[in-house]
Amino acid sequence: MSRVRSVNVARPLVVPYTDSEGGLTGIGKLPVTGPVAVTAPGPRGVAGGGLAGDTVCDLRFHGGDEQAVYAYAREDLDRWERRLGRELPDGRFGENLTTTGIDVNAALIGERWRIGAAGLVLEVTSPRIPCRTFAGWLDERGWVKRFTQEGLPGPYLRVIAPGEVRAGDPVEVVHRPDHEVTVAFLFRAMTLESELLPRVMAAADTMNRTYLEAVNSRLSPAR
Repeated sequence: MSRVRSVNVARPLVVPYTDSEGGLTGIGKLPVTGPVAVTAPGPRGVAGGGLAGDTVCDLRFHGGDEQAVYAYAREDLDRWERRLGRELPDGRFGENLTTTGIDVNAALIGERWRIGAAGLVLEVTSPRIPCRTFAGWLDERGWVKRFTQEGLPGPYLRVIAPGEVRAGDPVEVVHRPDHEVTVAFLFRAMTLESELLPRVMAAADTMNRTYLEAVNSRLSPAR
């Protein structure tokens, strides 16, 4: 069964590899016990993340309604552990939800998940694109390139119905759109396989608005 293995939140850290105000980052997330409230945080650039108690420091690129929650699969963390030869505990990739039993990268843009029994419904909006802070946090040579080539970015999600989440909650897919644009597909289109960009417009209605603007901008010269 698909489940939430851990719920992870962060307190700010000062690091030398980010240009956010004060050198702060909220990428270092740790599992918490008990239920955590999840709500739509508000507009990008103003609001942080969707989980109570979590910290989003660089509001230019993170947080807001369309990146309210970030999920990553324990199975993909295990794969990276084998590749890197190091331990990667839950939350190490900065994910709010570490999942098991669900291929999060095969989730469709616009797919909806019902999590637990407290009414929480989330909708997939976009993949994570690796950044300088992620590279510095992992401290692996060529990390952005390696992460991009692997094509396992994990999804950002928006909050459709607020609720609570806790470790062990089941994850039920309650809606899958009728198109081909998965998290992995959109990631490849925006990174290494730009020839796929025209096809991602099938998911335009539910895609992260910032990503949609970027796709439109890159397609414009060809129109």
